[in-house]
Amino acid sequence: MDRNDSTNDRTRSRWLRRAAFPTLFVALLGTGIVPRLEGRTALREQTTAYEEPTVAVVHPTPGARVQQLKLPANVQPYATTWIYARTDGYVAHWYADIGTHVAAGQRLADIAAPEIDAELQQARQTAATAEANYEMAKVTALRWTALLKTHSVSEEITQEDVAKMKAARAALAAARDNVVRLQELQSYERVTAPFPGVITARNIDVGALIDAGSTGGRGGALFHLVETDKLRVFVDVPQEFAAEVQPGTAATLTLPQSPGRAFTGQVVRTAGAINITSRTLLVEVDFDNRDGAIIPGAYGTIDLAIPITHPFPTLPVSALLFRPQGVRVATVDAASRVRLVPVDLGRDFGNRIAIASGLSGSERVIANPNDGIVTGEAVRVVPPGSNPS
Repeated sequence: MDRNDSTNDRTRSRWLRRAAFPTLFVALLGTGIVPRLEGRTALREQTTAYEEPTVAVVHPTPGARVQQLKLPANVQPYATTWIYARTDGYVAHWYADIGTHVAAGQRLADIAAPEIDAELQQARQTAATAEANYEMAKVTALRWTALLKTHSVSEEITQEDVAKMKAARAALAAARDNVVRLQELQSYERVTAPFPGVITARNIDVGALIDAGSTGGRGGALFHLVETDKLRVFVDVPQEFAAEVQPGTAATLTLPQSPGRAFTGQVVRTAGAINITSRTLLVEVDFDNRDGAIIPGAYGTIDLAIPITHPFPTLPVSALLFRPQGVRVATVDAASRVRLVPVDLGRDFGNRIAIASGLSGSERVIANPNDGIVTGEAVRVVPPGSNPS
C-alpha cells in the first residue's frame, strides 16, 4: 500500500506540472506579447494619423443684407448766419440776447438813422414837386396838341411841349424811385431775424455806432443766428459704401452726453463725388430737433443702415493664408484633398473678413491651416466641435 501511494503521488505531481505549463504560457503571453502587439498597432495608427493631418473646416457665412456702419459725425445747425446792418446810425434798442428763441421776421434791434429820415422827407417833397411839374406839362401838351388839329399853332411848338411833358414824367418817375430807395433804407433801421432760430451772439449795446460799410469798409456783425429746430449732420462715408448710400437711407445718431438715447434721421443728399484726398463721400443726414435735445456743434456717432445689394461671404481671419502670390484659402474637396484657392478680400470685421471674390459659398474651408499646407495634400476632416490633433 505504501508503494502504491508513492507511485500515485509521483503521477499526480507530473500531471500537475504538465497542466501548469500551458497556463504559465498563456500568462506570459498576456503580460508580454499582447501589450507589444497592441503598442505596435497603436504606433501604426498614430503614424497613419501623422501622414494625414486632421483639420477642422468651416463654411463661408453669407454676408448681412444690411450693413451697420458707424462713423464720426459733426452736428451743425440747418441754417446759420451773421446778421449785419444795412444802414448807418446808432443802436436805439436791442430786443434779443444770447439764447433767445426768435421767429422769422421778429425784431432784434432798432437803429436810429436821422440822416436817412431827413433824406426820405426831402425825397418825398421832391417827388411832390416833380408830380406838379408833370401835371402842368401834361396840361400844356394836351392843349397844344388840340390846337394843332385846327392849325392854330405850329407843329414845332407842339412837339416841344410834348417833349417837356415826357421829361417831366421821367423826372417824376426818378423822384418816386428815390423815395422807394430811401424807404427801403429806412426799413433797415429795424433789424429782424431772417429765419426762426436761437441767437448765439450779440455784439451791440444801446448807443453803439453802426457802420454798414458806406465808408468802404465792412461793418461788424450785430447778431449770430442759428436754426436749431432742424439739424444737419455731415459724415464721410468710405468709398466702398458710396454707391449704396442713397437719399432715404436710415441713420441713427448717438451723443456722448446722452448715453442710451438714439436720435433717428435719414440721408437727404450726398455730394455725388468722391473726395480725392480722403476717398470718401460727403453725406448729409437731417434730424428733427424741435425738442432741442441736440446741441448744434456737438460731436457724435452716426450709425448708417446701408442695404447691401450683393453681400459677400465671410470667413474667420484665421482661415487666410498670406502667400507671396497673394491671399489664399485652403479648401477640402470631396476626395479629402486640399486645394488652395486665391481670393480677394473685402471689408475687415475684426475676427471675420469678407471675401469679395474667389468663393461661391459652398466650399469646405480649413479653419486654421498650417503654413506648410499645399495643394493635393490628403487630410482628415474632424466633426464640428472636435479638436484636430
